[in-house]
Amino acid sequence: MHRNLYLIIVHSSCYKHKKCRLDLTGYISSCESENYVTLCMALPNIFTSEVTDAVIGRINKLTPASTPLWGKMNVSQMLAHLNVSYEMVYEDKHPKPKGFMKFILKMLVKNKVVGETPYKHNGPTAPAFIITDERDFQAEKSRLIAHIKKTQELGEKHFDGKESHSFGPLTITEWNNMFYKHLDHHLGQFGV
Repeated sequence: MHRNLYLIIVHSSCYKHKKCRLDLTGYISSCESENYVTLCMALPNIFTSEVTDAVIGRINKLTPASTPLWGKMNVSQMLAHLNVSYEMVYEDKHPKPKGFMKFILKMLVKNKVVGETPYKHNGPTAPAFIITDERDFQAEKSRLIAHIKKTQELGEKHFDGKESHSFGPLTITEWNNMFYKHLDHHLGQFGV
């Protein structure tokens, strides 16, 4: 409910000029605007308690028996995969890319990760994010919820201009897009 309301507010600039059409769920069904991305693709703010609570509500709908609509990961692996983003922020577990590799990531990958365009199904995955071993569902779920809450409690000002693991300093919007888009993509993968 809150997500749809947010999207309708964001899209009102397109909608009132009859450039953007929303379906009954509040998602864009078509848009004739030349500035589709900037006018229609704003993502919910993961730094707000309302959005954080909604995402955690979606996570709480998952069970160990949840199955993916696409992809190879099981639900526990998917939760562990989502935790990697937060490990790169809060833990010193993953080596930072240096030199040429960091340059390549900034030039070729950054905009796909921090932009507003949704991820495609079965897209390429960085090696650190590939989870092939079995994981404990409850442990990964609890870790993910704790990471999301910590991020929301620290707030967007904490992240403004903060150095990311792979892409250099990011804006609040880029941090938000990176966190929210990844969560939304994989929770949608499991139908929640």
